[in-house]
Amino acid sequence: MPNYSVSPGSRSGDAIVPVHLLTGFLGSGKTTLLTRLLDYYRETGRQAAVIMNELGDVNLDGQLVDGEVPMSELLGGCICCTSRGDLGLEIHNLMERYRPEVILIESTGAANPLEIIDGITEAAFYDRIELRSVTAVVDGPGLLAQAARGKGRTYKLMRDQIRCATRLIVNKADRLAPDELVHVEQTVREWNAHAPLEASVRCTVDLASFDAPGAPASAGIVEEPSSASPAGVQLPTGGSVGGVTRPLRGQGRHGRIEQHGSHGHVVALTHYFAQPIDSEAFEAFLAALPDNVYRAKGIVTFADTAGGRFLFQYAYRETDFLRITPQGKVNDVAVFIGENMPETSLRRDLTELENPPAP
Repeated sequence: MPNYSVSPGSRSGDAIVPVHLLTGFLGSGKTTLLTRLLDYYRETGRQAAVIMNELGDVNLDGQLVDGEVPMSELLGGCICCTSRGDLGLEIHNLMERYRPEVILIESTGAANPLEIIDGITEAAFYDRIELRSVTAVVDGPGLLAQAARGKGRTYKLMRDQIRCATRLIVNKADRLAPDELVHVEQTVREWNAHAPLEASVRCTVDLASFDAPGAPASAGIVEEPSSASPAGVQLPTGGSVGGVTRPLRGQGRHGRIEQHGSHGHVVALTHYFAQPIDSEAFEAFLAALPDNVYRAKGIVTFADTAGGRFLFQYAYRETDFLRITPQGKVNDVAVFIGENMPETSLRRDLTELENPPAP
């Protein structure tokens, strides 16, 4: 990480830091949006940190970022594949060194954001962060040209980036005729009917809307946690609350949870536990999760189990618990990923796990 002479932010130790992921195909305007956001946070007195990902070995876009902004660079690979395991570590390093009040991640234009979320949510085990938004910056003229072809890897990647977004910006609107802009917006809406959509020139948008509380984050394909971690969590080969470890079903190559056939409004919900919970109540909670919760994972402390810290994984209605021995600070946290999840009732049930009603 570059040795910036930056003063740590004023974030308190208990504050949850929002993370915003910026996606979009090459040349769509992601870096323009990034610099606008950095100016906005500077003007409003907040310390922002940046993670930039480039396929090559030189980050030219990083030269556009003010040298006083703490920045981490992931070069020579895509976050969603070769650099993915480094993402959680870089988030942790930024949090420890600079105490930022917000983190902005700009992925390479070739990245599939459906896979980036796992690296971000895994970092929540060690740092109090929450993926607040996924913004897809759409190259309006570029999408128009790709839609005319209707096939190819670029077209599919642009579609995937749009599908997983919680916010959509059709950029370069000044280069489109009115009917062309309507066609582009209709195409975007076919792929994502839920996320707010706005047209822009040079990503001139309402930046204050990034501060909206409780905005759900997009999600998609999720891989198993990597063996390396900032806190050195050591996972044994077996063990569970009930004494039986069940493998997760639906896994493809390399332990990847296979993608669902269609993605509507896929979101991630993060909940931090303030105290230990009852193991049987938690297992019952997981067993009762609705079908549109595809995946859950996290670390919990059980009040009724000796040495009761466990990593849990949930997928396809199967739950796996592994006893862990953290070598450093890790949070008690649960992350849920699904489509159109009942966020209010899930948060209520999670709160009741910590504060069960009197018998």
